[in-house]
Amino acid sequence: MQLISFLLRSSRKMVAIAIFTGFLSGVSSAGLIALISRALGNTNAAIGQIAGAFVGLAILSLVTSVISQVVLIQLAQDAVFNLRLQLSRQILSSDLRHLEQLGNARMLATLTEDVQAVATAVSSFPFLCIDLATVIGCFAFIGSLSWIVFAMVMGLFAMAFLTCQWMLNQARKRMVYAREDQDILFRHFRSITDGIKEMKLHYPRRQVFLTKELEVTSASFRRHNINALILFASAGSWGKLIFFFAIGFVLFALPSILSIPLETLSGYVLTFTYLMLPLDKLILKLPVLSQASVSLQKIEALGLSLGNRAEASSVPSAIAQNWQQIELRQVAHSYHQSEDTQFTLGEINLRLNAGEIVFIVGGNGSGKSTLAKLLTGLYAPESGTITLDGEPITDANRESYRQHFSTVFADFYLFDRLLGLEATDQEAQDYLKQLQLDHKVQIINGKFSTTELSQGQRKRLALLTAYLEDRPIYLFDEWASDQDPVFRELFYTDFLPKLKHRGKTVWVISHDDHYFQFSDRVIKLDYGQIEYDRSN
Repeated sequence: MQLISFLLRSSRKMVAIAIFTGFLSGVSSAGLIALISRALGNTNAAIGQIAGAFVGLAILSLVTSVISQVVLIQLAQDAVFNLRLQLSRQILSSDLRHLEQLGNARMLATLTEDVQAVATAVSSFPFLCIDLATVIGCFAFIGSLSWIVFAMVMGLFAMAFLTCQWMLNQARKRMVYAREDQDILFRHFRSITDGIKEMKLHYPRRQVFLTKELEVTSASFRRHNINALILFASAGSWGKLIFFFAIGFVLFALPSILSIPLETLSGYVLTFTYLMLPLDKLILKLPVLSQASVSLQKIEALGLSLGNRAEASSVPSAIAQNWQQIELRQVAHSYHQSEDTQFTLGEINLRLNAGEIVFIVGGNGSGKSTLAKLLTGLYAPESGTITLDGEPITDANRESYRQHFSTVFADFYLFDRLLGLEATDQEAQDYLKQLQLDHKVQIINGKFSTTELSQGQRKRLALLTAYLEDRPIYLFDEWASDQDPVFRELFYTDFLPKLKHRGKTVWVISHDDHYFQFSDRVIKLDYGQIEYDRSN
């Protein structure tokens, strides 16, 4: 039902058409069995009429099957396409702090494994409709032969359904547990890719990670999956046993209870034999459908979580190039560093003027990066107000406020192309020369020829992107920490003054105290409080 509900969100009309034609195809297939059964017991005089009906039903079954599959395949792919885009939009529009709390592993698992599980189940939906319709049509044919026999057979199937349902519910619980393990596995995989150097250099760390972390979680994931699949297989085998029992009952026990013509008895056996294939296919799809159901719940839970913390959507207004002052009034922001400890920045009172080079300094954990995210609008203050030229920054205008900043954070991400920029390749190439990267990187149609560079060189490419954005305020978070001494000095003594000369405001998070003289102001933080704010 969850899968049908998911498809209905895309187009109720198309789903109705696909299901109707699918069921028509299945019923037509069942009708073919009925005609075969009749043909076996009729004289040659009636064979011609039956043959005509047979050809008509075969064509109808083929045409409706194709229509159902084409419609549902298109609909299913559209639904998965829209699901991926919707999740991506929700992530991009959600509050940054909430995304950090959710964690990359959970979001990545949902975007990849969960969406793929739904896509796999959805792709099998057309055949599911046809097989289900075939089963229903065959049961209807059995009922037309004898309602007493139909009632007996359905009693057997009802018993099988109730017992199988218990096993299926238990299997689904195991799949839920396995899906929880999968989130943890994705976190471990991130540890492998991000921490590969540290693990290679520390054998005990690598062994403990493999045996105590990855192996334990993988074993739990495997155990829950095995248990789920065994339960699915047991349910399928039990269902087949009941099915064969029904055939034996009709073939061997029923003739001694009721007087059944040989033609009717052969119709039962033929129908049951034909039913084995669609029933087997339906049983084989149970794990896929169950996994899709669990994945849809995960997707909906993530979507609901993201929706509850979504930021106001608005088209940014024009950037205020001639702004004068940003002011923080009683601004505070806190978050849990662990289950037992909480870090609080503030209350901060601060005025930052246009055209200044401001250094933000302090020890590790003093709140510099948190302050930077508040200043750039990536975090919303829990209390207090941030104003731009006296106008408070609220949910309604925070998107516009953010467009004033070009940043290179310590954990920056470098795109392989100049997305959203109108700069020409020549302009970018000129900056490459200034940054001494023109011998390693070329820019063709706005795309870098390579980003496989050292961290310091990648930061220079990020700086190039920031230059081309040409925003009124620049924020650099420990940009010089990965540069060689020559480039570090160039950054403080040449790059920053040139930005100021162009009328830009520059905020620099730095530990390079011997370059503080090149700033207009130095603001020092200590445990979330401003220790001092002095001018040079």
